[in-house]
Amino acid sequence: MELGKYNTLIITRQTDNGLYLRDETAEEVLLPNAYVPEFFEFEDEIKVFVYLDSEERPVATTLTPNAIVGDFAYMQVKDISTHGAFLSWGVLKDLFVPFREQIDPLDMGEWYIFYVYLDKETNRIAASTRLNRFFQNDPITVKDGEEVDLLIGHGSDLGYNVVVNNLHKGLVYRNEVFKDLKPGERMKGHIKRVRPDGKIDVTVGGQGLDKVGGSAQVIMEKLKASDGFLHLNDKSDPKKIQAELQMSKKTFKKAVGGLYKRGLVTLEKGGIKLGGSK
Repeated sequence: MELGKYNTLIITRQTDNGLYLRDETAEEVLLPNAYVPEFFEFEDEIKVFVYLDSEERPVATTLTPNAIVGDFAYMQVKDISTHGAFLSWGVLKDLFVPFREQIDPLDMGEWYIFYVYLDKETNRIAASTRLNRFFQNDPITVKDGEEVDLLIGHGSDLGYNVVVNNLHKGLVYRNEVFKDLKPGERMKGHIKRVRPDGKIDVTVGGQGLDKVGGSAQVIMEKLKASDGFLHLNDKSDPKKIQAELQMSKKTFKKAVGGLYKRGLVTLEKGGIKLGGSK
């Protein structure tokens, strides 16, 4: 039975407090009455999340937590005490963040990216903002050009730190971003390059601008320099397109179509707008 994770267990017996479930080793855990299904039979299997209650006893729930042990997740600080911070976790008990696991003091009500771990010394589930300790960049399990799942972190002058496939640390360079990225946002991306030192460069928005062609790159640069809107579309005069972008109308339409499919631009009445539709 794994603490802080989902377990598929067998219903063994019922008491006034709820159902008792067991694993293959015959270890039991209580599923309180509030989460007992309306219909069940003994020896049925049931998938539950197992964690520790307020008295540090294992307990099961059918609620879905915001993150399980081994997850990077974007969560909100619910409370702060003399021992640390507590996060809204999605289950009855809040998730604890010890002071020693905070890079900077956390603020009430704010959102941060955390890693959820099981403290082997205390056997308690906790969270940390010291993310670098938990990234698994050796070995690297992704390769150049591969599509990956991303969790967007906070930005810097250089770019955005991202969590790649819930395992690795990556970076999206700011000068390659052509739409707003928000901390906690989850999206698809592609590996641009895995460096010899183990660092990972990532692109967002379909295959990335290096894959959509030079004409699309020109359009995106022009959009970025024009406050995100370009007064050109498929009905524009070819001479106007040529004058502003130095490309034919046919090339323009093909490039815009590719950018639209990748969610990088929105087609408006009077032109094209930077960023996909919400």
